[in-house]
Amino acid sequence: MILPILIHPDPRLKKLCDPFDGVDDDARAMADAMLETMYDAPGVGLAAPQIGKTVRMFVMDCAKDEEDPNPMALFNPVVTWASEEKNVHEEGCLSIPGQFEDVTRPAEVKVGFIDKDGKEQEEHFTGLWATCAQHEIDHLDGILFVDYLSRMKRSMITKKMQKLKKELAAG
Repeated sequence: MILPILIHPDPRLKKLCDPFDGVDDDARAMADAMLETMYDAPGVGLAAPQIGKTVRMFVMDCAKDEEDPNPMALFNPVVTWASEEKNVHEEGCLSIPGQFEDVTRPAEVKVGFIDKDGKEQEEHFTGLWATCAQHEIDHLDGILFVDYLSRMKRSMITKKMQKLKKELAAG
């Protein structure tokens, strides 16, 4: 099931998300629908607030085209360690379509989370996987990648998104 993705600015994208109360069949179904939506968009990550759900969960798959898909659903994710080394990646966001800017983040992170089977896990992410995990965890804290940009760039992108929302609403 393809879900509608909220477009910035939307107040639901700026809310702090609540912890997930256990992983059940409904949670797994939401994760599956989010993965389907993410692949359809297309994107490499999608957080629950982007579909209007204020819970701490996101999905991602940063496998390259030549690699087998590696879909992940992370419930109640927490960065448990971040490297001092930084990476700059050009980031985009399904809630800010067509806009891409360089963002500096830790090059590597360890993330603790609960998987779709309700088991506690910890993964060490590098490269695009590390960037994506941090970007999606930011969503759970009401932070968008444009929040890392200058006020002028953020304002220009927000105005473009307001115009896009009006165009979409007009049909």
